[in-house]
Amino acid sequence: MSKAPAIDERQASLANDSEIEPVEQPVERITVKPKGNPYSPGASSSSSEGSREHGHGAVELVGGPDPNEQPPIQTTEAELERKKGGRFAFLKRPQFWIVLGLSQALAITQTGTNIFTTLLANEGTSIPAFQSLFNYVLLVLIYTSYTIYKYGFTGWLRLLYKDGWRYFILAFFDVEGNYFTVLAYRYTTILSAQLINFWAIAVVVMISLLFLKVRYHLAQYAGILIACGGLGILVASDHITHSNGGPALNAVKGDLFALLGATCYGLSNVWEEYLVSKRPMYEVVGQLGFWGMFINGVQAGIFDKASFRAATWNGAVGGYLVGYTLLLTWFYTAAPIVFRMASAAFFNIGLLTGNFWGVIVGIRLFHYHVHYLYPIAFVLIIGGHFVYYGTEGVLGEAKKPWLGENQEGGSDGYGTARRQLENPSVIV
Repeated sequence: MSKAPAIDERQASLANDSEIEPVEQPVERITVKPKGNPYSPGASSSSSEGSREHGHGAVELVGGPDPNEQPPIQTTEAELERKKGGRFAFLKRPQFWIVLGLSQALAITQTGTNIFTTLLANEGTSIPAFQSLFNYVLLVLIYTSYTIYKYGFTGWLRLLYKDGWRYFILAFFDVEGNYFTVLAYRYTTILSAQLINFWAIAVVVMISLLFLKVRYHLAQYAGILIACGGLGILVASDHITHSNGGPALNAVKGDLFALLGATCYGLSNVWEEYLVSKRPMYEVVGQLGFWGMFINGVQAGIFDKASFRAATWNGAVGGYLVGYTLLLTWFYTAAPIVFRMASAAFFNIGLLTGNFWGVIVGIRLFHYHVHYLYPIAFVLIIGGHFVYYGTEGVLGEAKKPWLGENQEGGSDGYGTARRQLENPSVIV
């Protein structure tokens, strides 16, 4: 066994002065990554989602964007709370009124899509799957094209390879939610289907609690119950006036389809809220449209062929389809802003007023009559919105618990809390 060589510690003192380096503090080496499109090295970008020239950083849906690729925050959540917090902090901010108005605009939009569907049915055209297909195609033309422009075609392909499965899940639940809800109305009464809409809110709350670690205040649970009580009054009014759509063809089958559709809606809403909190909206909506187009197209080709051939095709039908598609595309465009500024739970609470708006519009189109319980129900639902946010902090639900105390893991796009921390004077 060989002997280890001895170390002569005196060698350093015998060396030339030029070979001796003074002992200094360790130098921390920092690698500065240029801002820009992760799929196009060397590209530069600015801070906001609307003004970026080339991209948004690496596609990391779990870890979120690289903080170095977004401007530093100008204030912390705690500092903002000290300056603008207090009792009813979020209710006093313009963000609350914006998200409240936007949620009602979405409820009216949903009412519009229902009216166009009714008009199509009156013309003898009932093609629910094909009807939604045109919306997904339009989303692809707008948002997938814009994503390719931002990332480049190679970058977009890398996005599909890396994160396509996440967006496939989102699109699958969205398509199936649409399909099974429409299918439910064929077999059960409108009254039963409306009652089961409560289940979508329950699914959103449960999934958010279990997977996103959201913790709701007692006031938020109370707000949800008050709003759902308002919907209960709307349903009761429909029952009193016998406007529940007549006898059910197969109530059990229809109710099961409605439950399945509401479950899919709840899952897709929570998943979309998570995705848009981390990634650009155009990327999320574009991918939703891209995968939804294929999923819905295959489903329509299998189940709607006979309905498509038997449908009536004329100028009025074409106009109704265009109106339906444009409204639904606007709905898919605006919904992510509500998910960012509020939450999937608030989004679904806002849609509860859809029945009220449907009757208001239907007074002229279908000669509906407003029952005296409708205004009471509307006030209860809107009142639930105020109770829901009565105890929220200055950022409301824009502050997502899975993004960090100061939203380090989130996007700084429109409607996000990170954007407000970067620029405290920004509104959206």
